[in-house]
Amino acid sequence: MPEAFDSARADDYYSLARTALLEITRDDTIGEPFEIVDEGEGVSTVRFENTLPGYPGWLWTVSIAELDGEAPNVLETELIPTGDALLAPDWVPWVERLAEYEASQEAAAHADESGEDGSDDDDSDEDESDDDDSDESDDSGDDDDPDDDDDFDDEDDDESDDEDESDDEEENEDGDDLAPREEFDGIDVEEAAEAAGFDPAATSDEK
Repeated sequence: MPEAFDSARADDYYSLARTALLEITRDDTIGEPFEIVDEGEGVSTVRFENTLPGYPGWLWTVSIAELDGEAPNVLETELIPTGDALLAPDWVPWVERLAEYEASQEAAAHADESGEDGSDDDDSDEDESDDDDSDESDDSGDDDDPDDDDDFDDEDDDESDDEDESDDEEENEDGDDLAPREEFDGIDVEEAAEAAGFDPAATSDEK
């Protein structure tokens, strides 16, 4: 409080300020006197505690002007926040708020589309994996087929060899009848015929 304000004058200022506040608020919302600040050039600010619920850290403020030779006069009354006051967020124009809302909606739509694309990619990867598994299965079956064919070829070759051996044995058996017998080796057939009274020349003439 400035030195010019004595106790009696301060009471006059508080009384004048409270009367002015009662024009805009109830008496029970005005708390104890807080301070009087000399702003210079005959203007002083009178502050009271605030008891309104939901406004912690706010002060009732009354500006009073006092010119030389004139009675004090109220300039304005208001509720002013201090540094510890609970404040509402800064006011944002409707156009800016709408632009922010539209931007957030567009971002959410892009996020949904990205999620769907990721799901499609996963499905495609699963399909490709299934195709790869199917190809590997086919390749595995093809790899097994040559071995099976070789086994069948071997069996056919074995059967063919067995048949050839059987035919050779049969030919040998039939050929034994046509082959010259060893027991006639070294015998002159004509001499044997003459000895037996058989005349080969006579037989030839008869023909």
